[in-house]
Amino acid sequence: MDHWFSVIASGCELAANTVKELDDTGFVVIPGPVAPPQLSRLAAVYDAAVSGADPADVGGGRTTKRVWDFVNRAPDFDGLYVYQPILDACCRVIGAPFHLSTMHARQVNPGAPAQDLHADYRRTTDGWPMVGFIFMVDEFRRDNGATRFVPGSHRWPHAPSDVMQDATAHYEGQVSACGPAGSVVIYNGSVWHGHGVNQTNEPRRSIQGAYIRRDDKQGTNQAARMRPETLARIGALAKYVLNVESQLSVPDALA
Repeated sequence: MDHWFSVIASGCELAANTVKELDDTGFVVIPGPVAPPQLSRLAAVYDAAVSGADPADVGGGRTTKRVWDFVNRAPDFDGLYVYQPILDACCRVIGAPFHLSTMHARQVNPGAPAQDLHADYRRTTDGWPMVGFIFMVDEFRRDNGATRFVPGSHRWPHAPSDVMQDATAHYEGQVSACGPAGSVVIYNGSVWHGHGVNQTNEPRRSIQGAYIRRDDKQGTNQAARMRPETLARIGALAKYVLNVESQLSVPDALA
């Protein structure tokens, strides 16, 4: 038995209406873990981390930019991947022990077209294998490419490419996940989604993470990438979520 999973699952950080919305639509927007007065500092640290990243950790292209491994970029980001409402969602959706697969910066460049609608993971016979989050470094609006979701599509047996000639096109019933900076989108990895068109002259910045079943291979080998200074500052819960240490004392409850 995974005692850490049991402790996390007992937290019940999501309100009943939020749980229902996540179950029904496949995504939900909630307040995030960063206090409003700290958002400007986080944005500055984010920009410094992105601009100073090793080119080997940078991906994307003309329309978007990704910087991998935001677990190790700065202490300012430590609270994101252990945010209790996200972990609660993982317990409810994945329903089994899980770990963080990836956490990276993602910005949608000015003028970027809409991304193809897609699902990160198809639902399996065992259920839903992934939960994702998007932390809004900037306000998410329709005009700057807020992520669009198709409510309820996590329950469908087909993929967007099965029914759409152009997966960048508007899909009837799609909803843009808008919110002020500091908000968090929590979503089922099987729901159809993709960023919208950024019609502005500014990049739309975010931090994204994905959790998968604990026996599935991480997208980023967190133990191999772990910096000594990161390991020294994070707590036991973070080490469990990252799956970087095999022997951790288990509390009776999360603080």
